[in-house]
Amino acid sequence: MQPLPASGASGPADFDVAVLGAGIAGSVLAAILSRNGVKTVLIDAGTHPRFAVGESTIPYTSVMLRILAARYRVPEIAHLSHFSTMRSKVSSNSGQKRNFGFVYHREGASQDPHEINQFVIPVALSTESHMFRQDVDAYMYNVALKYGSTGRLDTRVSDVDIDGSGVTLAVENGPDIRARYIVDAGGHNSPLARKFGLRDEVPQQRTHSRTVFTHMIGVRPYDDCPAARAHDNPSPWHQGTLHHIFDGGWVWVIPFDNHKGATNRLCSVGLTLDPRRHPKTDEPPEQEFARFLERFPDIAPQFKDAKAARPWVSTGRLQYSSKQVVGDRFCLTSHAAGFVDALYSRGLTNTTDVVNSLAWRLIEAVRDDDFSAERFAHVETLQQGLVRAHDDVVASSFTSFRDYGMWNATFRMWALGTVLGTLNAQDALTRFQRTNDPMIWRELEAQPHPGALFPASVGFNKITDAAWSACRDVEAGLMTPDRATGELFDLLQDDAYAPPPFGLHDPGNRFYNPNPPRMLRTMHWAKRGSAAPDTGPVVASALAGFLRSRLHKPA
Repeated sequence: MQPLPASGASGPADFDVAVLGAGIAGSVLAAILSRNGVKTVLIDAGTHPRFAVGESTIPYTSVMLRILAARYRVPEIAHLSHFSTMRSKVSSNSGQKRNFGFVYHREGASQDPHEINQFVIPVALSTESHMFRQDVDAYMYNVALKYGSTGRLDTRVSDVDIDGSGVTLAVENGPDIRARYIVDAGGHNSPLARKFGLRDEVPQQRTHSRTVFTHMIGVRPYDDCPAARAHDNPSPWHQGTLHHIFDGGWVWVIPFDNHKGATNRLCSVGLTLDPRRHPKTDEPPEQEFARFLERFPDIAPQFKDAKAARPWVSTGRLQYSSKQVVGDRFCLTSHAAGFVDALYSRGLTNTTDVVNSLAWRLIEAVRDDDFSAERFAHVETLQQGLVRAHDDVVASSFTSFRDYGMWNATFRMWALGTVLGTLNAQDALTRFQRTNDPMIWRELEAQPHPGALFPASVGFNKITDAAWSACRDVEAGLMTPDRATGELFDLLQDDAYAPPPFGLHDPGNRFYNPNPPRMLRTMHWAKRGSAAPDTGPVVASALAGFLRSRLHKPA
């Protein structure tokens, strides 16, 4: 549904593009547009600094940040892509991330030390961060101003009107703002979604979750807790993003104080629950969290001395979607368009994907004075694809939380897709750095599965479709978790897409730990092994590019 034209065209535009929302998504986009000659205004009802969640990066996010920096000539964005530059140039309040950790629990029972999984991020490839978002968002906002964006903080937009020549934003206690195009990066409370009725009445997502969250002090490193003393994980839990998982939900623990020289003693903590299993009540969120800890004896010690450093937040159902995100002269980006769940830290990833796809189209639209919806059609396809793909893996994971064997298999399917997707993006960046050929970015967009974990491969997406189908059958009661576990491990035996050195086909190998010998064997598999034609060259090129880039550490 397109917005109705205004009753009459307004005067000339003050700006080419108005961006609603001065968080990381809006500020990165505004910096890119301004750097490339687009007259941009960045509007937000709030001010900086301010609390925000969405703090954990993943290797794919960091590659995409480097792509944005290189493609659009904004080097400051690349500072977000390495822990070293995050700490030295952006914020010493941020933490490091060397792994994704998963510890499986059963209510009322001791934790089984064999029921753990870990995805280790090798320092040779990338060092991820726990972003202290109030610092990071303010940094990117100031970068946007540096390149010429006009900042309008503490500015509440009361109405939006779109006509044939532009967009008029009515502002409380101020004159109207006129622009040629509007991007809504305002998150769940999207003014455009509300104005034009773009939200689905029933969310498209299969995932059902709600959350309570805060920042805490005094959270004990899980490595020091009694249950963890029997664990054999290759990387300390405290040096990564820790997930306590259980039937019906999960807990995140994201420390900012987990490195030498840390200046921030806070830790981001959240409890995410399926409301169909754990309905929301009028109970205060801090009491709900305390009551939860009473039921899980090997999670509770981590929070014995912890105290909330800010008020707890309790949400309703997290999932929402939009029937349309692109129209004539407007676009909803990332969390303005839809949201699934924080599991797997894909919020920032989806943001960078959409910004990359939208920015060059806006730059060209301003040049051509053509803002028709048709030229932004791929952004619609990509945004909707990102929501669907994330929903598939998260909904499947929630289903698998009921049985460790099934979770052990689902974890590997996510890990494989994450690795291949990251290498796919890195391959494009490697080729661009070598050739400076902008057509590489068009080729990246033209891959057959926009928004998927690994969009380049038809064969791999057939494998993930089969995996998520098995999980849906378990959810519907048509298949047992044991049978689904067997089917997923059968799919992981396909060495055309699952590099044997990863060991993901082996149920007893609970850790993805790509040390240098495994990486070298993976390169051999990619070049001369059984890798599929749409996968092997990507993996080989990307690994070579990663290794070359790490020989030249960021300044």
